[in-house]
Amino acid sequence: MLSEDGKASAVKLSLPLEYQQDLFSELRSEDELVILARGLGLLRVVTNLLHSYDVAGHNLIVVVGADERENGWIGEALAEHAAISRAPLARGLSRVNTDMMSVGTREKMYSQGGIFSITSRILVVDLLSKLLNPETITGFIVLHSERIVATSLEAFIIRIYRQLNKAGFLKAFSDNPEPFTTGFAPLATMMRNLFLRKPSLWPRFHVTVAQSLEGRKQAEVIELEVPMTEGMRDIQNAILECVEVSISELKKAGTGLELDDWTLDSALHKSFDVIIRRQLDPIWHRVSYRTRQIVNDLTVLRSILHALLTYDAVSFNKYLDTILAAHQPPPGSTRQNQSPWLFLDAANTIFETAKRRVYTGKANDAEAPGANAPLPDSLRPVLEEQPKWALLAEVLQEVERDVYFNPTIRDSSNGTILIMCSDQGTSRQIREYLQTKDVIREETADKEIIPEANITAQPSATFMMRRKLRSYLNWKKDFARVSASLFNENQKALEGFTDQRGANGYRGKGPPNKRRRTRGGSAASAGAGRPVNGSLQIAEEKASQVDKLMADIQPDETDAMQRDEVAVDLLEDMEDYFELYEMGDLVVVHPYDGDMDEHLLEEVRPRYVIMYEPDAAFIRRVEVYRSSHNDRGVRVYFMYYGGSVEEQRYLSAVRKEKDAFTRLIREKGNMAVTLTLDGKGPDDPQEQFLRTVNTRIAGGGRLAATAEPPRVVVDVREFRSSLPSLLHGRSMVVIPCMLTVGDYVLSPTICIERKSVRDLISSFKNGRLFNQAETMLQHYKHPMLLIEFDQNKSFTLDPFADHTTAIATAANPSDLQSRLVLLTLAFPRLKVIWSSSPYQTAEIFEELKKNQEEPDPIKAVQIGLNAGEDPNDQSFNQTPQDMLRAVPGITAKNMNRITLEVDNILEVSNLDQGTLDDLVGKEAGRQVYRFFNKSVFDD
Repeated sequence: MLSEDGKASAVKLSLPLEYQQDLFSELRSEDELVILARGLGLLRVVTNLLHSYDVAGHNLIVVVGADERENGWIGEALAEHAAISRAPLARGLSRVNTDMMSVGTREKMYSQGGIFSITSRILVVDLLSKLLNPETITGFIVLHSERIVATSLEAFIIRIYRQLNKAGFLKAFSDNPEPFTTGFAPLATMMRNLFLRKPSLWPRFHVTVAQSLEGRKQAEVIELEVPMTEGMRDIQNAILECVEVSISELKKAGTGLELDDWTLDSALHKSFDVIIRRQLDPIWHRVSYRTRQIVNDLTVLRSILHALLTYDAVSFNKYLDTILAAHQPPPGSTRQNQSPWLFLDAANTIFETAKRRVYTGKANDAEAPGANAPLPDSLRPVLEEQPKWALLAEVLQEVERDVYFNPTIRDSSNGTILIMCSDQGTSRQIREYLQTKDVIREETADKEIIPEANITAQPSATFMMRRKLRSYLNWKKDFARVSASLFNENQKALEGFTDQRGANGYRGKGPPNKRRRTRGGSAASAGAGRPVNGSLQIAEEKASQVDKLMADIQPDETDAMQRDEVAVDLLEDMEDYFELYEMGDLVVVHPYDGDMDEHLLEEVRPRYVIMYEPDAAFIRRVEVYRSSHNDRGVRVYFMYYGGSVEEQRYLSAVRKEKDAFTRLIREKGNMAVTLTLDGKGPDDPQEQFLRTVNTRIAGGGRLAATAEPPRVVVDVREFRSSLPSLLHGRSMVVIPCMLTVGDYVLSPTICIERKSVRDLISSFKNGRLFNQAETMLQHYKHPMLLIEFDQNKSFTLDPFADHTTAIATAANPSDLQSRLVLLTLAFPRLKVIWSSSPYQTAEIFEELKKNQEEPDPIKAVQIGLNAGEDPNDQSFNQTPQDMLRAVPGITAKNMNRITLEVDNILEVSNLDQGTLDDLVGKEAGRQVYRFFNKSVFDD
């Protein structure tokens, strides 16, 4: 164990490996950015570092960027360290992660010191308002530093801290090296954003790391390559063919982008579709509908590829049914907007093979498909099992034999079996299989349906798969009923709309699409239920076939004996049944959970680990765990599908991480040292004075000179955007307040309401913008509406036309430009400012503030409030209000009453009709009640 030098009592740390000790020593001596390979225990190093500062008792340390789970880990580890070190002055971790914590409470906590994990939005407001004085902070710990860009809140926070506190430490951490390798000089840019000079790189192939993990105490690893079934291989090849065709169609689209990286190999990367979308984002408004559809199709195809290897055959077929239903055009639509990949032969292979894995048989078979089938037109259940299930059962039998022949454990492991998989769905699937794998074997032995069962006695998933097939067939019936009900309802609405248009709109003329209707869209041709829009049709089974299949798989005596899994246990008789399990008898099934897996290994102390799916980071965590404990043996079974996307994705991830570290090492060797790390420019008073001289004297103005920097009052809800950070970067003092009127107050007479284009569209739809403009006109001489565009997108309203055309009608022009004209006609004094990006907005604000008086924050907060009213009570969440406005019966008049009387939409949906009648009136109450309580199964 290490001890901290210069202390009266030794600080006990838990850093058993050499590379962890070296990294800790580095961090204690200087500020740096640490980039560690995944799985090497980043949070362990962070918690030990925090504990070394916590034992002093008088430090104030801020942790930025930690999520909820990491806060729990750090808090628990600090409490454990404090108990082991017997440090009476240690405070542990305090979380400040909600606006509900009052200002007074936060101020009191900060004054007492300790370690605080604070969300970025609260921290930036507290730093700017001096509730938390940056000069009193001992140091900053920044987690997930790969997310920090120049305009992010975290970069803003670090700049404020470094401007006012040059003595405190600043240490940044990341275990994701890939984002540091994109763009021009990405590492140097990141170091500049973090105000740091030294990067510290710790890949898996680092000499010290390799020596620490590859010594005598290596884990025993058994690699198991599982061959895929023929059906799975056919589906995988078909999906990859669809992906390849989609990528080639994107390349033909002529987007003008660099497309060399768009290959089938890179498509296996988990964020491939996100990368493509990000590259197309600046020109998204010029991209054709077909190209957008193909980008969305890539996401769908990758999800199908993942589902093929993780879902069972029945669930996979059900998932394909939902995808097919989602891609069907709405009833009555004449637009052929099917995804291109659905018309490929490979798509037919996907759907047909998936169905054959569940059941088989045709209506025109000359022979019965099975000896037990009395009718020729019947379906026979196939219920193909995942190949990993049988291997998993075999591995568990091997473990049982090993435990039987070696009953005494020679080390401090618990003998527990730990099965790790990718997600909760796979975890539930494995648990269900292990619970039911022996059921059918007993049944078949009793009934002698399969004579070989008595000889081989192999575990089987037949019971589980039969239960899933019954559930699937019932779901399909309900799904068909719901679809038919919704189709009929839409058809009625469309027919009513057509009749109304025919009566009112055409004045005796035929409809514009009469020619198309006479060719095949008439009521006679549509009566058979066939779509008129060329939608894809999949051959469906007859009802008699499905009923016969359902009868074949009905539960028998053995099925009835199996209890359903208990979802909720009320623990009523806990004293009678409560007992602790023997750890040696436990089989723990758990999904991969990042750094939390390190906790899991320490608590469970497994003797056997079965990796149901490959994960490079978890392999390293097992290496660290085994190397950290001399007395714990671990045997790892590493399972993967041979020749599958799963194997390629794993190898690709390892290679990408290695390449990223190689590039970082090369850039670190050539990187120029950044010297200006204080967060501000020159400190010369004369320079500061000259920078604030206002030389504009046009129109009879006076030459004004002041040493005070300009002030801007900003609404606290605006800190989601990057504009406050850019204003601060232009030497303006940003004062956060809870404003009722406007978003930015530049002077006693200038108030600005800022809207992004999407906000502008939604504000026009719900009418909020007119109310905001009216209140600004009441209280300010120069009210302004700022329309701010994204810096990466075109500076034009054309790309947003598709957001508004859906609700445009001849009687109600909802076109965005038309609404802006109506707004300016209604409020002639309202000025409209157009800005191409937040950077230009900051320049515009600087120009507007010249030759103007500084705003008074107290007056800005009080404007728009009634006497004695608290500004914090004025904020309502807009998203639920927008949802509620779409409910039939809700109007602008009764909206306010519901908002004040009811807490949330869940409560509104559960109100009885009498309460709704009292709130909104009888007719409106009846409409709202029917909307929330109508069953989708009803015709």
